[in-house]
Amino acid sequence: MFRGDRVAYRRKKKKLTQEELASKVNLTKAAISNYENGHSTPSNETLVALADTLDVDTDYLLGRTDTPWNEQSGSNSKKNDLSQETTDYVLKELVKKYNIDLTDPKNKETLEKMIKLVYEDL
Repeated sequence: MFRGDRVAYRRKKKKLTQEELASKVNLTKAAISNYENGHSTPSNETLVALADTLDVDTDYLLGRTDTPWNEQSGSNSKKNDLSQETTDYVLKELVKKYNIDLTDPKNKETLEKMIKLVYEDL
């Protein structure tokens, strides 16, 4: 069953308005709103366009999986985007928590290396 709440979640995560998402997939804002609120479901063609625009698998939008993309499908760019997003977040939190001065390039480089080492172990 189509999960409009996931469209809304991913749209907001990508900082898109309903109008912006609609424009990207050649729909109206009302159509996006109807999908997100469960009043209608997209055609297969529109489902694929939404998934591509929101960087998720169609299975995620259909509620067949709880992960936004299939790890086995070779979605390296999506994983890399997530890794960069997570790296930026972790870096920001470490800087805030430990008052690290990032104007010193050595501190920034050390933090980035530490975060990358953690990813390699995952």
